[in-house]
Amino acid sequence: MTKEQVSLSDICLKVPKVETHCHLYGTICKETISYFNDRAGKPFTDDEVAHFYIRGTKPVGVLAIFRGLDASLIKYPQDLYRITYEHLERSSEQNVIYIELSWNPTGTVLESKIPYADAQKAIVDAMDDCEVKFGIKSRLICAIDRQAEPEKASLMLDWMLESPSPKTIGIGIDYKETDFPPQLFEDTFLRAKANGFKITAHAGEFGASWTNIDFVANKIKADRVDHGYTIIDNPKLVDQFVREKIPITVVPTNSYYMRLFDPEEWAQKHPIRKMIKLGLVIYPNTDDPAFHCVDPAKAWLMMVKDFDATVPDLKRFAYNAIYSAWVDEATKEKWRNECDKFFEPLL
Repeated sequence: MTKEQVSLSDICLKVPKVETHCHLYGTICKETISYFNDRAGKPFTDDEVAHFYIRGTKPVGVLAIFRGLDASLIKYPQDLYRITYEHLERSSEQNVIYIELSWNPTGTVLESKIPYADAQKAIVDAMDDCEVKFGIKSRLICAIDRQAEPEKASLMLDWMLESPSPKTIGIGIDYKETDFPPQLFEDTFLRAKANGFKITAHAGEFGASWTNIDFVANKIKADRVDHGYTIIDNPKLVDQFVREKIPITVVPTNSYYMRLFDPEEWAQKHPIRKMIKLGLVIYPNTDDPAFHCVDPAKAWLMMVKDFDATVPDLKRFAYNAIYSAWVDEATKEKWRNECDKFFEPLL
């Protein structure tokens, strides 16, 4: 494969990819959610289900869909197995070699009424089966529902400690950041860290202040930050992140900026464009691929077509993703060698 023989689309499809910002419930394909919906007696109309998968230029986001899944559609551990298996199979076809999936146990346990240990086992079983069948490695992150009470975050961590799994390696935090900053959950983050879990956090999304990013980096010492867009408003914090190589998982299809900017100006004003130029340790992720109408290859291609990343930038993103992954150093070195071989004829 030479420069003359390959297109940017080919590069973005075939590059060995590591993804660390992907929500399990954001991966559910239309066929599967329709099956769950029919089984539950159609709490959502067929038109509503169809609308879940229509992105549009001003997307409304996916959080309401997740609430509906917890309340009405997810019923059995096998449902979680199916969702996980289907997404890992699709990801392997996109040359994703490793993925960390985020899951909100609070909703599964308290709303869907599936015990934590049973739910975790179903997800992990699918991960094990897909690693054998497709060669894709994966791990699980339990995410705090920031719109629930802090006590429920602490309860989630209790479940994790009571039912440990080698594949459940960290905690995160998601749902709407506005009015629910990470500071509310400091105790749970610190207790998780003290018990050996890795830490990531959605911060600086929805236009939320850079102070949230500063908090997760400097107060709870997060290993990674998810989104992190408003860091560009604080040059001093940018300098720290560049100097200390603190990773940020960016999402080209993030709904907030699609709503904020008109389509003709969106790509020029999106923070990712500036984050690339600032040298931050960023790399593209799909977040909620089914509902964002995106796949890993498209997310990578958007970095080039929309934000003017170059092929050398793509190699940097691949290295950044490997650096950010919560795996052992020997595995990272193996993946770096694979990336070197892939990019050598292209640069």
